[in-house]
Order: sequence, then C-alpha cells, then structure tokens
Amino acid sequence: MLLLLNLRPTKEGKMELLNQEMKSAMEACKKRARDAGLTFPENTLEYIVTNQDMLELSPKVMIPTLYDYWVHDVEVHRNRWLYDVSPHNPYETVINTRPPISFYNQDNADWFNVMIFYHVLGHIDFFQNNAFFRRTWDDDFCGAALADKRLINRIRAEQGEQKRWVDYVIEFARAVDNLVGYHQELKEGDRADKPEVFGVFSEKVDFYFGQFLKRMHEAKNIKFEFYYSEIERYNRCVAQFGQKQGEIAFFEDNVFRSKFPELNDVFKKWKEEERKPKSKDIFEHLAEHSEFINKKDNKWIKDVLEVVRRTSLYFEPQKRSKIANEGWASLWHQRLFLADERMKTHEIDYARVDSRVTFNPRLGVNPYAAGKHIFEFIEDMAQKGKLSPEYQLLKGIEGRKKYDQNLGEAYGRKALFEASKYFDDYLLVNFLSDDDFQDFVDKYKLFIAGIRPSRKSWNAAEIYVKSKSGKDYRRLINRALYHPPYIDFSGVKAKDGELYLDHIYEDRSLFSKYIAPVLIGLEFLWGQRIKLETTEYEKVEPKNWWEWRQSRYEPKYKKVRILYACEKRRIVKTVLNEQVTENYEG
Repeated sequence: MLLLLNLRPTKEGKMELLNQEMKSAMEACKKRARDAGLTFPENTLEYIVTNQDMLELSPKVMIPTLYDYWVHDVEVHRNRWLYDVSPHNPYETVINTRPPISFYNQDNADWFNVMIFYHVLGHIDFFQNNAFFRRTWDDDFCGAALADKRLINRIRAEQGEQKRWVDYVIEFARAVDNLVGYHQELKEGDRADKPEVFGVFSEKVDFYFGQFLKRMHEAKNIKFEFYYSEIERYNRCVAQFGQKQGEIAFFEDNVFRSKFPELNDVFKKWKEEERKPKSKDIFEHLAEHSEFINKKDNKWIKDVLEVVRRTSLYFEPQKRSKIANEGWASLWHQRLFLADERMKTHEIDYARVDSRVTFNPRLGVNPYAAGKHIFEFIEDMAQKGKLSPEYQLLKGIEGRKKYDQNLGEAYGRKALFEASKYFDDYLLVNFLSDDDFQDFVDKYKLFIAGIRPSRKSWNAAEIYVKSKSGKDYRRLINRALYHPPYIDFSGVKAKDGELYLDHIYEDRSLFSKYIAPVLIGLEFLWGQRIKLETTEYEKVEPKNWWEWRQSRYEPKYKKVRILYACEKRRIVKTVLNEQVTENYEG
C-alpha cells in the first residue's frame, strides 16, 4: 500500500490502475504467456498514465519514487518543449521491481494494450530469468528508491543553507556512475550464494587457467591450442587419481614444471595481492580512501555516493541487454498476439504498428528487430541441429544449406529459452560463428549503408550499399553496444596522495569534452590532485593540397597517450607518447 500511495497524480493528469475489464484481459494474457513457457510473478501492477505523466516521469526513468535531482526538473521542461513541437510518447514502460509495475499510455486502444501486455510480459520474463539480472530478482527497487529519496531529503534538511552541495555531490557522482563495479558485485554475490560451485576448483587451478595462461597468451608465449590441451590433461589427471590427487599430479608433472618453473612464485604473489581488501569500483574507493569525505562534517557524502551507486547498479543490466531484452519482448508479442482471437478485425492496425516496431532500418540497427531475429535464427539452427560441432566443422555452402537433423520444435524452444537466460547483448550478438552470422545477415537481407557525394548533384549526398559482410555488420553492432571504460584506480602510479586513473585502452576513446568537468568533480570528492591517463586520436593533416582531392582519400590518425592533471580546478594536458599513424573508425 505504501507504494500505491507514492504514485501521486500529476498536475494535469492522474495515474489510475487498469479498470476491471482491462485487468481481466491482462490476466488472460498471463495465462497464454505461461502456457507458452514464460515465467513471471503472479502479482503485477498496471497503470494508465497521461502524456503529461510520461513527460514528468521519463527523466526519472519511470521510477516514481526515485530521489529528486535538479536535472530532472530541467529535463521535464525540455520534454514539454519537445512535445509541443512534435507530440510523442512511448506506448508502455515496465519497471523491474517487486511486484513488476507497467505504465500504459491513455491514448492506447484496448486491442493495442492487449498486444502491449504480451510485450510487457516478455520483458518481465526476461527480468526474472536472465542471469545478468540475478542480483535484482528479489529486490523491491521502488521501495528501496523511496527509502533513498527520504535519506537524500533528510541530508538536504540537515545541511540547511548549504544543501546545494548535496546536488553537487549527486552531479559529480553521476558523472562516473558508468564505472560502477557491476561484474564485481555479480561475482561477490555468486560466491556468497553458491560457495559450493566456486569451491569445485582450488585457487591454484583457478589462477592457472584464469590468470596465468591468459598472461602467457597475451605475451605470445603460448597458443590457444596449448590451453585446450592443458584442460584435457587436467581432466585426465582428475579422472585417473581423483580431484585432490589429480591436481597434485597435474602440477607435479616434470614436463610442466620445466616449462613454467615460475608458476609457484607468481601464484604466491597473486594470493597475497588477492587477500588485500579491494574496492569494487571508484565509488567504494572514494568512500574508503578520500580524506576529504572521511572528515567528520563530510560523512554524509558517503550516503549520497551509495545512493547513486545503488541506483546505477540497478540500471546496469538493462543497459547491457537492450537488444536481447527488446528482441525477446518483440518476439513474444508477435507470437502470442497473432494467436489471440482478440486480434480479429485489427489485423491491418496490428501490421501497421508492428512493422514500425520490428522493421530493419536502412541506416543503423533497430534493437527490437535485431534481437528478435537473432533469437529466431538460434531457435531455427537448434531445430535443425546446426548448433552441433558436427555442423560447425562442415565445409561448403551446399552442405550447410541442406543440413537438417530435424530435432523438433521442443528442442528449438529449449535452445531459445536458454539463450534468453544466459545472453546479454554482447553474448547474443557474438554467439554465432562467422559463417553462421553471415547466413543470418543473408537471410534477413541486412547490409551496411554508406553515404557519399551524389554523382548527379554536387550539393547532395546519396546512400549506397557499402557492405553485406556478416563480419562488418557484426562489427557495426558491437561498436554500438554499451561498453563503459575500464579505469584502473589501484594507485600504482599515484604520487603524493593524488588519485591516478589509468584508462586501459580497449579500442575506444573517452569523450574528451567531458573529461575536464568530470575531473573537477572528482577532485572535489577526493580532496587532492587528480590525474587521468588515457588514449586519444589526433588527425594527421595532409602535407599536400592534392591529397584532399583524391577520390579515395582516407584521413589518417595518430594514436596518442595523454595525461590530464586536475589541481585546484585547473586542467593541464600532457602528451606522454605518440604511436604510428593509422586509420581510425571512431
């Protein structure tokens, strides 16, 4: 009841629960969805909202109980201006909380809401079963957000005339909330929930296969084939001598010891390093090690940082599964609504709406269509037995086309649900082999479009088919996926109490225009000098004018390692080194 009381009506509109007729329709949709294999909580909340409600809630990502922040008010005014120019609003929004809450635009027709019910149930099923959401399965986020909101309001009241600093801290923290330790939290939670799973392998085996061989491969001392042969050798030792003695036999092998005599020393140092308490992300590092934050009068900053961190952790799995989540919901709204008798007489209306949702654009990627098509392609491959090693080893186009083990719909359905359970966007997009992904691109007639000067008019441009390669299309999707930067803040390079942030370059540069304000905010929270080491690209201008006129001219870039230093809100930029000129995709 507390939650319902806090979903307050807006100034111009009023949130209302579904009427009894539409709630009955929703319950009928639930039964059909469960019969199809979807799983979700018995109790759900559905609200009808006005366009005004949508404009006011969207800055808070439709979480009514989220803490107040001045940027939200600015975005509300911005949304109103945009709406006046071009009226638009989403048809629905669903919140991953307990119980799940969904909002439906009051302008939706009743038949349209039935279709959307299926879409929403697909989302809820994904939230409840996908492994990347497992730390949220039992959380009442709306309730937790309400508690955080009250905490922030209490801190503002305690600060009195200085309460503006609460918003400053929120702003500084939100500037780096993409650096939250999402995977570290998952790992820690899994170890706590299922210690027996992580206890199957000893620390030494875990280190050898997880850390040591990886370093050896990166140093080009071993090949992938050696990794696989070592797994086979380990399994033979365990099968012959048992778990404990087999591990001893594996590491005491004379050939092995002569190849890696340094392993024991490296493992010992790693264990010593692992035992040291480590911060899971920049938020915990600031809260634990900032002398400024740990002053008596500044302890409230820790609470604010924790609120921002907790909120960011909630949204992380959603950011990492946009394609998978929307694709899964789109797949099920199609399958379930097409079989629903309530669609009768609305076939044309449905076709018009669905075509706008799941179309393949000529430019860019539609996450609804991309996710849906990949799930369907995986299901089809499973039915034909094409996920087997036997098929993957086949050579020749004709043999691949004709291959069909006819394993049946049940087998394909099982593979479909397994994919939705274990894949985020990256795993879904990169699950298929290069040959299979090329088949996927060919089946759905996908391509990458390019833009070039028109050959008919000098002041116009034309769009053309640049590539139909599966590798190129997958590269296009991968570059569009959410990929927060990897920042090392361990302090190895730090001096004189400064905070040294080392950006580990992964073929993606930081947005340089945001670096200065972010560092200024971090300097405030740290209380001392901040340094950021990162990689940027600088364009190399042609030496001769005629190079500009070449029809196939491609700009050149040089990769530069940069050091930014922020002290007393003053930014100094220093070039550390430059690398060989190369092409850069952005």
